[in-house]
Amino acid sequence: MEKLKVIKIGGNVIDNPAKLEAFLASFATMKGHRILVHGGGAVASRTLQAMGIAPKMIEGRRVTDADTLQVVTAVYAGLINKTIVATLQKYGCNAAGLSGADCNAIVSAKRAATPIDYGFVGDVKSVNARAFSMFLDNGITPVVCAINHDGCGTLLNTNADTVASSIATAMGNRYDTELVLCFEKDGVLLDKDDASSVIPEIDSALFAKLKAEGRISEGMLPKLKNAFDAIAGGVSKVTVKNSDNLTDDTGTTIR
Repeated sequence: MEKLKVIKIGGNVIDNPAKLEAFLASFATMKGHRILVHGGGAVASRTLQAMGIAPKMIEGRRVTDADTLQVVTAVYAGLINKTIVATLQKYGCNAAGLSGADCNAIVSAKRAATPIDYGFVGDVKSVNARAFSMFLDNGITPVVCAINHDGCGTLLNTNADTVASSIATAMGNRYDTELVLCFEKDGVLLDKDDASSVIPEIDSALFAKLKAEGRISEGMLPKLKNAFDAIAGGVSKVTVKNSDNLTDDTGTTIR
């Protein structure tokens, strides 16, 4: 079975042009099949604030009302997605930018309004593995943003870690799939204020313990939940690591 890496890059790295450029240059050198999933929360929050819209987050997830949806769609599916694709072309990686609506790649369902109304936020229902394979088999690297659709004409904002985890799981029947969640830290930290306190491995029992002790930051909670969902879904390996270390054996391995 051919190998596939699904790699997700976080918003704080995207917000740093030098780090993003270095990451994409490294990504472009990777051999074999790969899919890049990106967020862009830091850029979206700054854009919202500039427009007089106060960003609202609950447990690391963005509340997306109608006005916010318009802005994050423009930022994620437009500016960030096409900037990444253009940069990858610069480094010789032929890429195509996608939202979930393109090629019916990802269909999501709007999250129920109770107990928390997140607005136009989607939970992934299905991933079109055949569409992604079509790109991969033709030497094209999909670059996927966090905007999906419900199949009925409505766009939905979906957590980018969830998108990456869902794609990795769905592609598991076609490829030996690995999920790599990249951000600005060296891995999952035991102490969020100590950059050197990287935890080498986390299993579900340790995750539950750290969560109960309040040692996992709000932004890391959805990332780890999606990592464990991917393992449960048959993904062969999940790593949380620094975007600067994409091609080496560092970070936190999820078991």
